[in-house]
Amino acid sequence: MIAMPLAIHAANPFLPGYEYIPDGDPHVFGDRVYLYGSHDLANSQSFCDYILKVWSAPLNDLNTWTDHGVVLATRDIDGRKDDVPWSDNQFYAPDIAKIDGKYYLFAQIVGAPCAVAVGDTPAGPFKVITHVQPPAGAPIDFGVWAQYFDPGLLVDDDGKVYLYYGGGRSYMVQLDPKNPTQVLPDTYQIDVLSREAPFKYQEGPSPRKINGTYYLVYARGADLAYATSDAPTGPFNYRGVIVSNSGDAHGGNIHGGLAKLNGQWYIFYHRQTNKTVFSRRACAEPVTIKPDGSIPQVEQTSQGFEPSLDPYKVTPADIACVFRGGSYVTELDKRTRPVMGNRNGCVVGYKYFDFGDIVLPGQSSSFTLQFRNTEASGQVEVWLGDPKGDGEKLGAVLIDKQEPGKDAWREITVPVRNISGRHAIYFRFTSDLQGAPIADIRSFAFTRDTQ
Repeated sequence: MIAMPLAIHAANPFLPGYEYIPDGDPHVFGDRVYLYGSHDLANSQSFCDYILKVWSAPLNDLNTWTDHGVVLATRDIDGRKDDVPWSDNQFYAPDIAKIDGKYYLFAQIVGAPCAVAVGDTPAGPFKVITHVQPPAGAPIDFGVWAQYFDPGLLVDDDGKVYLYYGGGRSYMVQLDPKNPTQVLPDTYQIDVLSREAPFKYQEGPSPRKINGTYYLVYARGADLAYATSDAPTGPFNYRGVIVSNSGDAHGGNIHGGLAKLNGQWYIFYHRQTNKTVFSRRACAEPVTIKPDGSIPQVEQTSQGFEPSLDPYKVTPADIACVFRGGSYVTELDKRTRPVMGNRNGCVVGYKYFDFGDIVLPGQSSSFTLQFRNTEASGQVEVWLGDPKGDGEKLGAVLIDKQEPGKDAWREITVPVRNISGRHAIYFRFTSDLQGAPIADIRSFAFTRDTQ
């Protein structure tokens, strides 16, 4: 496959809408950031797929991502031969490290030993060379929660290589830097992070060394939390939650890691879509690492790698970051991912848009919504800010009941007051018919005209 760069509307999720990369761990190699994760499918009924893909972007343009294609497969798929002779099962969350000039990709396989592949470049091609043997003293368990579940790799400044892993419990071993498939004797540790409060370790350890401190980002249910230590072997101290899939986001697991891009730290994670916990898409939020090493929790937004979104460009509805009352994103085809299930009382929100600082005399503003009718008549109210807080209602699109037909998408434009500054935009759906969806929304845009 020829790697093709794709210019993407700056937003979360930041990859093309048809691509489902959960469990993403970002790494900077040279002048690019690479994302290594699992691979989900739209409307799937299970976690992960039988392939692994790599995406990357230049550090000077984080909105242009390149698809490097399938780098590993456990089955013959689309003309690509099976890379793993000992299993045909799904890949789970991988990680990578540059060791002695080579790129070693560790990938957990459901119910089978963890595969180790090596390549000369961060994007491959990769060749599976072996699997890692369990360390002495560790239980030999190749069930779903197998050895090296969710591997996370750290190469320290002194060249020592650490592998963190585990689902349900956390483990750590030290690898031979001359042969990273071999575990060094007497380095196996269990419960690096506790299953008990406040840690509540569940899965997905992602190690980093930042300003001399060792960080472990990990999943504790729907929260992506972190712990720190003065040594790679611990003990680790619980520090808090960085980002969460609870609250206004669709509930579900979470997994991710930290990367410093152009001087700014980001937390990478995934969101659930398609009214399931199995179709997850990659997102990122900027974070601050304070002088004491702490990372304040951040909210989920729609803006991706940009400080704000442009309200005067067409915004695809599927980048919503707030869902209340049962609304959800579904992929109808490769180009169409509307927000559906919008019944009376549902709220859908987008954060944040920069409307500019100046409104000139004589200017007027309008709002255009692309949607299709479903079952009920009603309204799509447009709010500046949160309707349940101090938000302001800007206007409403009236939805009259029509028989839905094939490709029945249409647009309605309504006047709104002139807006300046940086704001979140929310939609609230209202109808006298309880429980029936009002409209599927596909995209929207604001317009500022000079009379």
